[in-house]
Amino acid sequence: MTLDGKTILITGASRGIGAAAAKACQAAGARVLAHASSPSAAAEETAAALGQAPDDFLFEDLGEAHAGFRLVSAALSRVGRLDGVVNNAGVYTASPLTGPLEAWDAGWARAAAVNIQAPADICRSAIEHFRARGDGGAIVNIASRAGHRGDGVENASYAASKGAVLAMTKTWARGLANENILLYAIAPGWVETRMAPQDIAARAEAVKDVPLGRVADPQEVGAMIAFLMSGACPSATGSTFDINGASYVR
Repeated sequence: MTLDGKTILITGASRGIGAAAAKACQAAGARVLAHASSPSAAAEETAAALGQAPDDFLFEDLGEAHAGFRLVSAALSRVGRLDGVVNNAGVYTASPLTGPLEAWDAGWARAAAVNIQAPADICRSAIEHFRARGDGGAIVNIASRAGHRGDGVENASYAASKGAVLAMTKTWARGLANENILLYAIAPGWVETRMAPQDIAARAEAVKDVPLGRVADPQEVGAMIAFLMSGACPSATGSTFDINGASYVR
């Protein structure tokens, strides 16, 4: 498997799945453009691991209107060509069923902006670029197990946003395969990132739900992303890959 000659934009790449994907894709030969919402120590660490300068990161707050369009435009201004895009950036939002409506409204608005609108805008820009070039491209959208089975009762906004990611991935995969524009989704369960339960009791409860006996490592998801970006199996376009230790088997 090789990514030699490919240039890949990865959102949310300062830590967790995004950083693991950036390292895996670069190790396979790709030129990686890494994105983060803002400068941070984590972004500097990932840049150093990639042999890049901190300023090589592309910074954009994906909660802002049209941020996805600006990000792809900035990437293309820097490199001229993208062969693949990984929509990894996301937020885990609460939409409480009780309490002030402000928290309810904020949870749904944040999930819609970062988890749906931004990746949709990035996909639109990438598809436009792939079409203009005429030789196709690949997009991997990071969804969640929650997009299939739901989430906690206070986190419906998050689950709904990830369900939307799955739906748009399938829609564009079906409609664009004949143009060699390939889309895949990955639906992780708990992964060893900031989103995973950190409280000891909560962690024990989460792991109890995973037949494999542990949460996934970010490197496992990164390896799957690199494989999908390689073009080794184009017929898998439209597929969703579950990485959840058999905690949700479809």
